[in-house]
Amino acid sequence: MLYYFFIGALLGLSAGFSPGPLLALVMSETLRHGRWAGVKVAFAPLLTDLPIIGFALFVLTKISDAGWVLAILSFSGAAFVAWMGVENLRCNTATIELEKQAPRSFRKGVITNLLSPHPYLFWLTVGVPIMNQAKQHHFIQVALFLLSFYILLVGSKVVLALMVGRSRNFLQGRSYLLLLRALGGLLCLFAVILFYEGVKLLLYH
Repeated sequence: MLYYFFIGALLGLSAGFSPGPLLALVMSETLRHGRWAGVKVAFAPLLTDLPIIGFALFVLTKISDAGWVLAILSFSGAAFVAWMGVENLRCNTATIELEKQAPRSFRKGVITNLLSPHPYLFWLTVGVPIMNQAKQHHFIQVALFLLSFYILLVGSKVVLALMVGRSRNFLQGRSYLLLLRALGGLLCLFAVILFYEGVKLLLYH
């Protein structure tokens, strides 16, 4: 069953390509210090997300028997994913002002990702609940979800760093905008699925 693999890939691609603090760091490092500096920052989530996932697992373990709480989390996850999708659909690439960012390093990229609310919101309301669902099928499904998520999350930012290293106008191009639009539509569709899961939790717990 590749459902969780594809969900991880969708979420990883969206998180990787969508404008945000970490993407700005990747791009600013690339523009100032070359593509390999941007590539280094792209790997920051591999270091920062582990304690965040552990925190989310700890919190959700404490409420695993409260169906209504899990339903609220599912609705919150649906709202968060829908917000991500709408942001992608509305994004105007010309508003990504990368060149005004102060110089960054891998260390600052790690700190920025740890202090950003987005990873915590994602893992609490979307990532860890999906992992718990996947675990009910087989542990390999959890591994597939995490593998596809991080390959696409890090890989997409690496690709962007390499592309911007070759052409500074890449983020203003039509292909990048169309990609954001497509990912936005898929995220909105997935938000509906999460909402449906929340309804089921309310009805059957």
